[in-house]
Amino acid sequence: MGESVSKKQRKFADDGWAIWIDGDDTSTLYINDWLNPKGRSYVDIAIRIRGIRLSKALHVYVPFAVSRDEIEDVSLLFNDTKILQATFSAACIVDYKKNEHTSEIAYNGKTVDIVHISTVDYRVEQMADGTLIDVDLCTLQPFLDNDEGYFIWRMPHKSLNDIFKPRVDMGNALTRLRDLITTPVVSEKYGYSIRVNESRLLPEEITRIGAFHRQKLKKAVITLSIDENYELNDSGCYRIHRLEENLYEEYLPADYNREDVITYQWNQSREDNLHGQFNFYYNVTKESISRGSMFLYMVLLMALGVIGNLIASYLWDLIIGLF
Repeated sequence: MGESVSKKQRKFADDGWAIWIDGDDTSTLYINDWLNPKGRSYVDIAIRIRGIRLSKALHVYVPFAVSRDEIEDVSLLFNDTKILQATFSAACIVDYKKNEHTSEIAYNGKTVDIVHISTVDYRVEQMADGTLIDVDLCTLQPFLDNDEGYFIWRMPHKSLNDIFKPRVDMGNALTRLRDLITTPVVSEKYGYSIRVNESRLLPEEITRIGAFHRQKLKKAVITLSIDENYELNDSGCYRIHRLEENLYEEYLPADYNREDVITYQWNQSREDNLHGQFNFYYNVTKESISRGSMFLYMVLLMALGVIGNLIASYLWDLIIGLF
């Protein structure tokens, strides 16, 4: 029983994130996962702060260890209008690097500031099994011209890397051999949960902070992009589309294959959850032909061919000897 539970846990990631802003109660969190079972997965974190000019600090708890060097400021790519078009789903006009810390983007009849986090003196602190990222918004105020601001950065999604890590389970040799012969189709299943501001999954160092308890996110939007050979349970998904390869060409992680990628998107708002806590769960599945089975079939066919030739040769010699 213990071994079975252990195997199940290795195929499941339960991520507990925490986001709170000192001075704001109408923020939106965007998590965009680039699921890459054949390599490293990445996550883009974007936070839209309404009332940023009255906000003092941004706090983000990441449910795995991440170093400052692993945080990539993808907002620096926003001088490419194709990337802006893909990110904001709209035609955008950008005043790129209007000052040392921000760019300004106009879209859908409004103007917002994009904060380039790599230019800001933010703090990264290891906490429990995760990481706390703190950004001082007070020092940004002289550089902000709008009341709405965005932060966006990318980092390796280490909890997903762990569940997608290849593992060889030999088990009993005879049982393994039987499975290779009788069950050539391999079904892979991964469970992935995203919980935001849910206390049960957060370390005590976060849950005892008064500002965290006062914070209520307005909305959380989750986007998962994965090769079409994998299937996701799309219950509650409000948007499914093929990744626009030409728009994302210069934006994707370096080792991410953009071909044949399907993107799924879900959202939850505080209108349905007055506590500002959000919970998303996904099953990722794939069925494929076992390479071990294919190799075994080839070996068996070759062996049968050799045995067949030997028997045929023996019978021929026997017949010749009789006549």
